[in-house]
Amino acid sequence: MFRKFRRISCAIAFAFVATCATLTVAPAHEGHDHADEPQAGVSAAPRGEAISADFELVAVARGDAVDIYVDRFATNEPVTGAGLIVETPAGPATPIEQPDGAYRLAAPWLAKGGRTDLVVSITAKDLTDILPVSIETPPQTSASPVAHAGWSADLRTVLFVVAGFVAGVLVALVALRRRRAALVALACMALAGSVQHGRAHEGHGHEEEKGQVAIRANSEERAQRLSDGTVFVPKSVQRIFALRSLLTETARHPKVAELPGRIIPDPAASGYVQSAVGGRLSASPGGFPRLGTRVKQGEILGYVTPPLQAIDLSDMRQRQGELDQQISIVERRVARYEQLAAGGAVSRTQLEEARLELEGLRDRRASIEKARREPEALVAPVAGVIAEGTAVAGQIVQPSSIVFNIVDPSRLWVEALSFETIEGATSARATTYSGRSLDLEYRGAGFADRSQSVPVHFSIVGDTAGLRAGQFLTVLVPTREEKEGIAVPRTSLVRGSNGQDFVYEHVGPERFAPRSVRAEPLDGANVLIMSGVAAGKRIVSQGAELLEHVR
Repeated sequence: MFRKFRRISCAIAFAFVATCATLTVAPAHEGHDHADEPQAGVSAAPRGEAISADFELVAVARGDAVDIYVDRFATNEPVTGAGLIVETPAGPATPIEQPDGAYRLAAPWLAKGGRTDLVVSITAKDLTDILPVSIETPPQTSASPVAHAGWSADLRTVLFVVAGFVAGVLVALVALRRRRAALVALACMALAGSVQHGRAHEGHGHEEEKGQVAIRANSEERAQRLSDGTVFVPKSVQRIFALRSLLTETARHPKVAELPGRIIPDPAASGYVQSAVGGRLSASPGGFPRLGTRVKQGEILGYVTPPLQAIDLSDMRQRQGELDQQISIVERRVARYEQLAAGGAVSRTQLEEARLELEGLRDRRASIEKARREPEALVAPVAGVIAEGTAVAGQIVQPSSIVFNIVDPSRLWVEALSFETIEGATSARATTYSGRSLDLEYRGAGFADRSQSVPVHFSIVGDTAGLRAGQFLTVLVPTREEKEGIAVPRTSLVRGSNGQDFVYEHVGPERFAPRSVRAEPLDGANVLIMSGVAAGKRIVSQGAELLEHVR
């Protein structure tokens, strides 16, 4: 009994040792050490580049075809509608232009892999060029059917553990002379071994799988920021970003004075509607005009009815009575003069004077009655839209109070505050908070200080849609002093998280490098780079903000 227990204990211990040995060997089987595998990274499809003074070309291998992208070298503008002829290993071929602007060429000769040299002839309008380009592609291999059968790594580890344990049990059964059970255990070990052999034979079990992963990575090109800080942007993505560039050149530009300003109405095309007397507001037959309503010059916008005190009303009644009495006396005199004038007893002159006196008395009587009943009309002094006004029926207004403010939105001015004398300024530019640029024409400057500054007036030239009176903006006025630098659009300048200004240089067909610069305002659309970029470089003029967001 003791001898049988000792044999069972030895068998279990051997099974445990075999299991541990299997776990040690399983991660790194013969000829295939997983510790040496490189980590997967995002890669681009095989490609080749070529540059000339006029064109920039990128050829991208996509399976059994090649996509050729042709852009202008200076502006990075896609060249469309061009004629391309490609010298290939199979002879001359003509690519077909695609909707995205690329030229696609069937390339069955890429299947052999290796280096492929192409010569591309480009004819675009009045320019013709020949560019050689080379593409390095890997050979295409067929995947093993067993490689797609695939079990996971965790499942293989479990099989290794079971196989080790079965091996220990096998030895124990042999030791206990259980030959039939040992044969069953041996069959289980053979099954586990065949599964492992199918997954990784002679260190080549994962080559096909890595090839499939590489193909999937190459088929999905995307922009990415590299470890050296540059940004890799495939040509296909550049078309989506609409990236444009320009060649920098050094020149002398007038120095610009940057002034704070705000939009004001044109004094000749705006006006106030004020009440001459105090009284109660009442609406016109069409009601009070709403904000933004367009009105015509001379249009009645409302009425002001002056209040009458009791003593004023009593005086008016007394005056009316006196006038009525005088009118009665003069009427009788006129009637008598008319009878006497027929016989020649009264001259015609006396009769006319009496009639004029009667007419004057009647007019004075009518004016008093009109003052009691007719309110004052509020008339629009100019044509435009109602910019301000909160008139309410029954509201009491004081004399000279503003009831409505009328502004012509097509005629607006800009008032800037200058802390130094602006001499020789005939034009200027202004930018709004949203980046909109406006052309300005100088109108005049004041001589009285306003908070240690002098107001300068400009009229806005061109479209004024979307602008409003009181809106703040920045006015850039050129002076007689000049500065030397590189002028680039404001869209080229990007501000980083640390507050530093920089631009992106187009250093390669698909690579962009950030360059820190020192810039000053030049006008509403451009800035002047004083340092950080040399002349003759390609700087991104459109889409720089999109490059900044690439990670």
